[in-house]
Amino acid sequence: MPNNRIRSRHQPFEIAIMGTAPVCGILLIALGVRPQSVEVAMPGPMQTGWEWGLIVAGVAGLLGVLWPGRLSTGLGIELASVLVLGTITGMYAVALTVVTGAQGVAATSFVGAVAVGSGWRAAQITLDLRRLTRAEQAIPLAGLTSGGTAAAGGKT
Repeated sequence: MPNNRIRSRHQPFEIAIMGTAPVCGILLIALGVRPQSVEVAMPGPMQTGWEWGLIVAGVAGLLGVLWPGRLSTGLGIELASVLVLGTITGMYAVALTVVTGAQGVAATSFVGAVAVGSGWRAAQITLDLRRLTRAEQAIPLAGLTSGGTAAAGGKT
């Protein structure tokens, strides 16, 4: 039987980003401010979606990391959140590039790194979910039917 290694869901950089994202989104909404690059490069509804995406991705990501139930459920929630986070940070990196050009290379690089890291983590989670599926299929369920009763004679 192959060794199934599931990557830890307690990764400090991911948790730091997931904890910071909703704070940023809430502050942007509460203070009624937006970065100039977002205002120039994104239409109004997309700006609102970007702010709410920060909140939802961060809260969902932390929920997935801290999920007390099935590992696969927590990983699925975490996967959805890193995909959303990667998308919205990618949008912001593009907006920064369009508006600031070469002057924004530092900010664009850091924001782009979050987007790339989110994609990387999504790939890791996808592999982990595949490993979990293979491990569950390898566990023999001899003697049980889908209803949980013994296959031989239906006795429980």
